[in-house]
Amino acid sequence: MKVTQHIEKAKGETLFSFEIIPPQKGKSIQELYDNIDPLMEFKPPFIDVTTSREEFIYVDKGNGLLDKKLTRMRPGTLGICASITHKYNVDTVPHVLCGGFTKEETEYLLVDCHYLGINNVMALRGDAMKDEQSFVPKVGGNRFAIDLVQQIKLLNQGKYLHDVIHADNKADFCIGVAGYPEKHLESPSLLSDLKRLKEKVDAGADYVVTQMFFDNAKYFEFVAKAREMGITVPIIPGIKPLAVQRHLQILPQIFRIDLPEDLIDAVDKCKTNADVKQVGIEWAIQQSRELKAAGVPVLHYYSMGKSENIRQIASQLF
Repeated sequence: MKVTQHIEKAKGETLFSFEIIPPQKGKSIQELYDNIDPLMEFKPPFIDVTTSREEFIYVDKGNGLLDKKLTRMRPGTLGICASITHKYNVDTVPHVLCGGFTKEETEYLLVDCHYLGINNVMALRGDAMKDEQSFVPKVGGNRFAIDLVQQIKLLNQGKYLHDVIHADNKADFCIGVAGYPEKHLESPSLLSDLKRLKEKVDAGADYVVTQMFFDNAKYFEFVAKAREMGITVPIIPGIKPLAVQRHLQILPQIFRIDLPEDLIDAVDKCKTNADVKQVGIEWAIQQSRELKAAGVPVLHYYSMGKSENIRQIASQLF
């Protein structure tokens, strides 16, 4: 079932969902199951599975020199989606990236999703590689998320990249895209960023999931401005509970977001990361209660492969 269909079926009730990351190569999928299991009692209608782009690693050649190699440390998104669907009977949303993929590779991935009965995808540009100052698409790849949305939409119409194919069984992907309540870090302004979001929706995006935020006022303002601009699709808030002290520095640096002073003060008073984790849980519960009372369609949690804090939050809400 499509994400939008789950939202319609809920008839105004706020749903619970979360996002996971694939394990690194050589790791067992069992650890992933162990973190999903405690969250299934809250009946998530869908689970997002991230996709990692390639990165450079340095391999010792044994003679004092290093070889620079391109690899993906967390492959397996599609396999994990299929496994989760089979094991838990829940819909999955694989993330599809521009970065690191040609249009042909994207098409093959989408065809595989269609064969597996996966009809939700999250269309994202992706981040720049660690040694790049700005995002550089793969040769032959999509440059922006809107290009990716357009490719998926054409596939829904039975239009493939190079061949004229009579599609008896067309794909029908429900397309999610990202929204940024505090604007994308590369955007010159929030208004400019909202214009780009409107373009993605006009191109065929069916719903929006926001970047993490810690001040609900920013989400409500973002939604209001999006509606004024004519964006009518569901806008799902993304929530990430703080878990460790260094999140105070890392999250604003990586995601260009502001943390509320009350949250900063509470974390500064913590003596251990266990204390920080509890502060993060309590803050996320307050955030989630307010958002749920406002009637958001889904509360979507960024679990980053750990479920205990998400379980504690969800137990107070669902």
